Amino acid sequence: MIGKVLGKRYEIVEKIGGGGMALVYKAKCQLLNRYVAIKVLRPEFISDKNLLDKFKKESQAAASLSHPNIVNVYDVGEEDNIHYIVMEYVEGKTLEQLIKEKGKLSTGEIVDLTKQIALALKHAHSNHVIHRDIKPHNILITEDGRAKVTDFGIALAATSSTITNTGSIIGSVHYFAPEQARGGYTDEKSDLYSLGIVMYEMATGRLPFDGDAPVTIALKHIQEKPELPSEHNPSISKDLEAIIMKLTQKEQSARYASAADLIEDLYRIKSNIELGNIDNTLKIEDSPTQVIPPVTVNEIKELIENNNDLNSGDRPRGKNKRHKLLIGSAVVAALVAALLFTFAILHLANFFRVEDVEMPNFVGWNIQDAEKEAERIGLRLSVTMANDNNVPKDKIIKQDIPEEMIVRKNTVVKVTVSRGGKLAVVPYLIYEDAVNVEQLLKDKGLEVGTTREEFSELPIGTVISQEPKNGEEVPQGTKVNYVVSKGLEQPETVFMPSLVGKSLEEAKDIIVRNGLNLAEGSIVEKHSDIYINGCVIEQSVLPNTEVDIGTVISLVVSKGSDAPDQMEDLDGYDQNEEEQPDPDKTSTAIIDFTLTQHSGKVDVVIEQIGGDGNKIIYSKKHDLDKEGKDISVPVNGTGQQKYDIYVNGELLGTKKVNF
Repeated sequence: MIGKVLGKRYEIVEKIGGGGMALVYKAKCQLLNRYVAIKVLRPEFISDKNLLDKFKKESQAAASLSHPNIVNVYDVGEEDNIHYIVMEYVEGKTLEQLIKEKGKLSTGEIVDLTKQIALALKHAHSNHVIHRDIKPHNILITEDGRAKVTDFGIALAATSSTITNTGSIIGSVHYFAPEQARGGYTDEKSDLYSLGIVMYEMATGRLPFDGDAPVTIALKHIQEKPELPSEHNPSISKDLEAIIMKLTQKEQSARYASAADLIEDLYRIKSNIELGNIDNTLKIEDSPTQVIPPVTVNEIKELIENNNDLNSGDRPRGKNKRHKLLIGSAVVAALVAALLFTFAILHLANFFRVEDVEMPNFVGWNIQDAEKEAERIGLRLSVTMANDNNVPKDKIIKQDIPEEMIVRKNTVVKVTVSRGGKLAVVPYLIYEDAVNVEQLLKDKGLEVGTTREEFSELPIGTVISQEPKNGEEVPQGTKVNYVVSKGLEQPETVFMPSLVGKSLEEAKDIIVRNGLNLAEGSIVEKHSDIYINGCVIEQSVLPNTEVDIGTVISLVVSKGSDAPDQMEDLDGYDQNEEEQPDPDKTSTAIIDFTLTQHSGKVDVVIEQIGGDGNKIIYSKKHDLDKEGKDISVPVNGTGQQKYDIYVNGELLGTKKVNF
C-alpha cells in the first residue's frame, strides 16, 4: 500500500496502526497539501455486500459530525476493491497507550477525559449516531490533552442494533454492553456502558471482566457484577466510583439517561460538590473489534447449571414431618423475638433518643457556608444543581424542609444550588479573526474577557488560544479570554533603510516601523541646493547596514537653498558654483529629484528652457510604488542650461545644470 494514491489525491506514506476490522495509514492529501489518516477495511470483510453498503452509508453519516472531541471524517471511497475512510490526522497517543504508561490515572485526569468523551457522545447521540465500539484504542489524546473519539465510520457499519456477520456480532468484547453480547437492541446507553468500562480501566489499570474466550467474557458482562474500583485503587473518590458503577449497570434503564446527565455529575465532581446517593443498584488485555457469536439463552442456562449445585438433584422424599416441625419452631421463635423487641422499645427508648434541632433557612446562603453550618448543628445537605438567571452561582435557591421546623439530628436536607444562568457552549475561536470574536461570543450569550497579544506564526489579528476551551458548557454571561497573534517575533537586527530624499515625516515613520529610534536633538538642518526644504539629505547610518533593533539614528534635513536666485529651483546639480562652464563644450549631466508627495503611476516631462522656446527632452511614465520615488535623468548640453520638471502636467520646479 505504501506509495499508492487513492482517489487520485491521497498518497499512502506509512502504516500507523490497525485493528480487528481495518488497517490505518498516514497519507498526504495532494490537493490540500496536508496529512490525513486513512482507514482501510480488511479484505476478509469486503465479500459481505450488506456490510459494505452499511459501511458506506453509516460512514457518510459519521462524516456529518463536527465536534472538537470527534476526529473529523473527510471522505469515504472505494478503489480497486479497497474500501477506505479519510479522516483527520491527529498527533498524539491513544488512551490505551496512556493507561499503559501510567497504570492508573488521577481523579482529575479521569474526570477531564471522561467529560470530553461524553461531550463527543452527546453530540453524536443528538445526531442519532451510536458509536457501538467505545474503547481506549478508539480515543486519541492530543499533545495538549484533548480527547478525540475516532472510528465512528466502522463502528456505525451496523443496523439499528449491532453489526452482524452470518449471525455473529462485531465489536470489542471487553467493552461492549450486555445487550450487545446478547445481540439485542443497542442505543445511546450502550455507548455509556462502554464508557463506564473505559473509566474503570482508567481508575484501576485493569479491566473488570476478562477470560480465555470472547464468549466467556461476554457471559460475564451479562451476569456478573464487577468488583468495586476501590478494591484495586483505594484512593478513588466515592463519587467517581458511584458514577462508574451506575454506568456499568446490566439493565439499560438503570444507567444514566443520557450523556448530558453524566456530564452534569462530572462537572459537580470537578467543582468538589458531593453527588449524594447515586442509585447504582440492580433492580433485577487488548480488546480488538472482532467477530464473535451472540451469547444465547441456552449458554447462559448451561453456565448457571454448571456453577449452581443447588439446581442439581431432587429433594429427598419422606421428610414432611421434619418440615412441619421446623415450620412450627420457626413460628415460636418469631413470637419470642417479637416480644423481646417490644420490651426493648419500651424500656430502652431513652437510651436511643436522638436530639432535635430547629431547621435554619439556607435559602440565599453560599453552598460552602451552608454545609459548614449544617455540619455544626448536626444536619446533612443533599445538593442538586440547577440553572437560574436570577440567583448567583453557588447560592442556594430552595430547600425541601421549611425553616423553624423541628427535625432530628442527621436529617438530610435537600437543597437546590444555582449554577448561574443557562449554560452556553463556548464556540471555537482559534484561527478566527479577532474582529469577529465579540459577535461570535454574543451570539452564544457569552462576553469578551481578557485579551492579550503574543508573537505567533499565524497572521496578525488571528486568535491563537482561548479559555474556556471550545465545546465547554459554561453559564451564559461567562467571560471568554483569548490570545491574538501579533505576527512573527521581530528580529534582533535590521538592515538600515535608505532615508535620503524622503520627507522628514516619512523618515520618522520608516525608523519606527523598523524598530529603530530617533533621539531628541538628533535632527540637524542645513541648506541644500539639491533637496527641497524638509527632505533628508544625510543619515548617520549608511543604507543596507545591519544594525541592532533600537539603534539611534541621526538625520540632516534640508532647509532649502541659501542662494537668492535659486529659490525657484527644485534642486541644483552639485557643481562648483565658482567654476565657470565652457559654453562650447558638450557633456552629460544628471538631473536628480525625488517625488516625495506622489505615489503610484505618474507622467514625468522635462523641458529645456531656451531663447527660441522650450523643447521637451524627456517624457516617460514612472510607477513609483515599484521603481521608488527617486528619479535620475541624464541630459546632454553645453554651458549652463535650465530645465522645467513637470509631474502629471503640473510644474514641480526648475533646475539649473552646468555642463
